[in-house]
Amino acid sequence: MKIHIPNSAFLGNINAFIKLVDFSNPEEIYITANEKWMSVHPVVLCMIASLGVKVRAESDQEKPILCEKFTATSKHYFERMRLFRFLQLNSEMDIVEHESAGRFIPITQIKDAKVLSHFIEDMIPLLHLDKQQSQSIKYIVSELVRNVLEHSASEHGAFVAAQYHAKTNTVRLGIVDTGVGIKKTISRFHIVKTDKDAIQLALTPGITGTTSKEGGTDYNAGAGLFFTKSISRINEDYFVIYSGDTLFKLLKKQKPDTGLNSDPFADRHTLEEGLPIWNGTVIGVDMTLDDNENFSALLQSIREVYTSTVRSRREKKYKKPKFI
Repeated sequence: MKIHIPNSAFLGNINAFIKLVDFSNPEEIYITANEKWMSVHPVVLCMIASLGVKVRAESDQEKPILCEKFTATSKHYFERMRLFRFLQLNSEMDIVEHESAGRFIPITQIKDAKVLSHFIEDMIPLLHLDKQQSQSIKYIVSELVRNVLEHSASEHGAFVAAQYHAKTNTVRLGIVDTGVGIKKTISRFHIVKTDKDAIQLALTPGITGTTSKEGGTDYNAGAGLFFTKSISRINEDYFVIYSGDTLFKLLKKQKPDTGLNSDPFADRHTLEEGLPIWNGTVIGVDMTLDDNENFSALLQSIREVYTSTVRSRREKKYKKPKFI
């Protein structure tokens, strides 16, 4: 595999980064980087770290990961976010690690509920929100990571990282796994032909890969991805999900109508197929943390759309034909 870290790779332009990744020769990774400066979204770091851990676990080569020496002045960011630690490479940098609380959470590999709980606790100061709003965001992150642990079939678990940007009052979050991917998970109980179909269903409220029942189960309600996408939708933030050969990206500027859509393809988005195949799932989120009363109304709207969509799908599915 060949991975080049460009000068910029955020959710808005992540397509360009993905297109340059060469997944051939899965037993080794060769990493290069922009020589002058690099600024990337946490999800990009999680992608690289997850591939590094997978390759080291499965390759027979003595040195399966090679990396050109980083010369950019921003290289300390990659060290502080623990990328080199997961790649098991010597960054040749001596950095004094200051307290990260309230600013970022470095790449964390989550393989069980205990580590997930610690990660959620670390998110509290990062969110800069009151208790009610923090609980909602923590629920979403917990749901997304729990989905990885329960359904991805990845022995390496989930790779998660987050960073807070005070200037825009935004948290950037990445959740990545190298498991079976959305299509295989969804197709266990739903008919899907492509990664595009699978992503559409995964983002639809009440659809889960654990059952064909509309609304899911008590433990898997098919709500995590829909809640996450909806918050990004209302706040006009980026939301990205990439699995197989398909990338869905919710765009920042939406239509004047602020209503929520149960069909993700009804939102203003881009959908790109035929990309290098990612065996697993990549989720990138930007969340603007507006500490105001509108947040509660937003959550209520999400719940209402979820409930009405599940009810409608149930009625349609079980409606009996009338014979005259």
